[in-house]
Amino acid sequence: MNPEIVHPATANLSVLRRHSTVATLTLAVVLLIGAIADPVGLLTVVGWSGASIRSIDGFWELAPYLLLVPIGLAGTWWTVRLFDGAHRRFAPVFAGTFVSLLVGKFATALASVAFVGSGALATAAWSTAFSVAKVGVAALIVATVVVICCRRGSSDDTTSDIPEIEWVGILAFAAIAPVIAGMWWTGATYNDAMPAPNPVRGPWSVVFGVIVLAAGTAFAAWLFRRRGMTSGLSHPARFMLGWYAAIVGGAILGVVSTAIGLFTGDGFSGDLWPVMSGYIRIADAVSYGLCLGWIVGLGTLLPAVTRQRSALAVTIVLAVVAVVVPTALFSPVNRSVAVPLTTEGGDLLPLHVRGDVIADAADREVLLRGVNVNQLVDFYAARPEVPATRPLTEADFVGMSDLGFNVVRLNLSWSALEPVRGKLDPAYLARIRTAVDQAAKQGMYTVLDMHQDGWWNGPSTDETSCRPGTAPMWGYDGAPDWATLTDGAPRCEFTGRDMSPAGDRAFNHFYYDSEGISTALARTWGELAGAFADQPAVAGFDLCNEPGFGESAPLTTSLLLGQFYDRAINEIRAAGAKQIVFFEPSILWSGLAFDGGPASDFTDDANIVFSPHLYAQSITMDASLGLPPFVSIERGFTLAERVAKEYDVPVWSGEFGYWGDDSTEYLERFAAEQDARRQGGAYWVWKQACGDPQNGIQDVGDGLMQQNCKSGGDAAAPPKSDLLTILTRAYPLAAPGQLDSLKSERGQMELTGTAGAGTCELRVWIPGTARPQVTTTGVSDVQLTAHGSGFFLTGCARGDYRVRT
Repeated sequence: MNPEIVHPATANLSVLRRHSTVATLTLAVVLLIGAIADPVGLLTVVGWSGASIRSIDGFWELAPYLLLVPIGLAGTWWTVRLFDGAHRRFAPVFAGTFVSLLVGKFATALASVAFVGSGALATAAWSTAFSVAKVGVAALIVATVVVICCRRGSSDDTTSDIPEIEWVGILAFAAIAPVIAGMWWTGATYNDAMPAPNPVRGPWSVVFGVIVLAAGTAFAAWLFRRRGMTSGLSHPARFMLGWYAAIVGGAILGVVSTAIGLFTGDGFSGDLWPVMSGYIRIADAVSYGLCLGWIVGLGTLLPAVTRQRSALAVTIVLAVVAVVVPTALFSPVNRSVAVPLTTEGGDLLPLHVRGDVIADAADREVLLRGVNVNQLVDFYAARPEVPATRPLTEADFVGMSDLGFNVVRLNLSWSALEPVRGKLDPAYLARIRTAVDQAAKQGMYTVLDMHQDGWWNGPSTDETSCRPGTAPMWGYDGAPDWATLTDGAPRCEFTGRDMSPAGDRAFNHFYYDSEGISTALARTWGELAGAFADQPAVAGFDLCNEPGFGESAPLTTSLLLGQFYDRAINEIRAAGAKQIVFFEPSILWSGLAFDGGPASDFTDDANIVFSPHLYAQSITMDASLGLPPFVSIERGFTLAERVAKEYDVPVWSGEFGYWGDDSTEYLERFAAEQDARRQGGAYWVWKQACGDPQNGIQDVGDGLMQQNCKSGGDAAAPPKSDLLTILTRAYPLAAPGQLDSLKSERGQMELTGTAGAGTCELRVWIPGTARPQVTTTGVSDVQLTAHGSGFFLTGCARGDYRVRT
């Protein structure tokens, strides 16, 4: 035998091994570099925070390294070897790496939440969508390196032995979509016109979505044959080819949804929402294809006789296999009836949720408009001689009431409320009670808000070593030391305070209830709510301010956050407190102006309100990066209402605010949307001390009531009168029945409503020192009473009514 002659099979095998090795080693390098560069794993496939493995409280600490990395590497090596004649091609290497990493992501997610209750499988499946972009980048790098490094080798382009992908698999894959669509195709990114196979969207959307999904998968299968991916496919290769087709079919559905969205309310209007929502829709559908595309893969393995004689039976079997396990974890939302308090306190009647509005015990729709008060927060003090908070006195509440505000979102600190585990601090509790009483005396409701920024108020220490790309940071506010588990992760910030290895690790421990931390806060809420259970002046309880995303969103910010909310609500109700519970999405809403959140059935309690922080075109991430707005002010309201519709609850923005040269213009736009949608909200913030870590140590303490830090004194700087003019515009505090329309600007207001069966008493705030000229229809006994910087209008409204100023 001539030693220079190499058998073709041996040559091909050598090429295969080289391709597989290059792809696997390249991916290993990509993962390693990403872990070093991104300590929180937000922008890369896997991150390394520098935290130690403290204990096995849950598998989540090890799962990325024991599942994601090995599955990604082994899967890449195996899938690259499958397609023997086409390994130098870009597409098979990209697809194999892409699928392998996403499968690793899914396995990691499922293992991390497998024992935390119902919804684990659904959330794990949906969460793969969150990794599509960064996994795609890694797969792109791997495929490019393989193409460059492995130009030689066999490449048989014949299509003579390419099997057709079974239609039974495609149809089964598409047909089960409506049954398990709750895993995907939901939330702010979808309007009712989207061709998404979710029954909530209506029958036509379901039918169109299923058709597009099936047609897209069939087109991908046809394209694979036309492109001559390879010849003589093995059974595993045929299976993978079908799976790839399903993923492409999902991507096609996402593209079609995006295209339709451009003409159904999600088109370009000065922001990047069409681009961002398009990506999410595509990633959503790709995730669906990844998790259920194996059905199409199985279809490719069916013999021809099965296709001809038993297509119906096979379809049923495949559908049952794919549906039974996921749907067993779902149950429809069946909320209890919201029951308001029966006690009354002066002019403040108890509040409760009525449909999509907040109402009082007299069946009046109530708009809660006011400010955040941070003067009870246990902030980090960068310099002890510069106070981090300002005193909270009765004069503050008098000032708020004089401006027409009727609610205070009172920011509290868990660290001050429960410095020792299991015992509420009586002195701090007394300060809270004093604030509630002083607000009530001025006719204002209070929302008790458990506030946090960066998880806790600890800063970077002198011994902290921050790796490149991160920087030492101040502390902020939040949890007590006993509830802060960081496992030695550095207290450094990565692009901001909310992306810190230490803070993210602490949040993960909270979500996974390590050492019972999440359970402890739920119990604390029960005690706190119980202390105010008979106080109608307490409008409700905001369970957690801007929850962080930890290390494994959306498992943390959806499934586990929802479970904490459910525990806290149960504790609050068990303590006899019937007030409204305000629940927030994660910090991502404040940073991006949209986000996912807990599943729509996270609780069966009906007395709840969705409370995102509508900071669009303000302090969102786009502004800090110098990009066009991700979401416009107007679009932000639309997205909030879409999500609230999923929960079937009202919207109340617990925070909003604008600063800088354009603040007046932006706030006017915000106010117009707020009125048009008849919503309330709380401006950030009433007062901010010069040493507040969010303010930074500077010459002026920010907030509506500014402080001159050079000259001292609590009221040494003028208030922000330009913003106050907008915030204190005329509005109905309480309207009989329901409001139908509201418009208020530049000293003029017009509202219409329809009185209900309750009281006829209408109460409206009108600013201005001059007695206003008012015309009414359907309102009798109209009276104007001077109050602070304006007037209260009262009257008896019956039937359809109108008020103009």
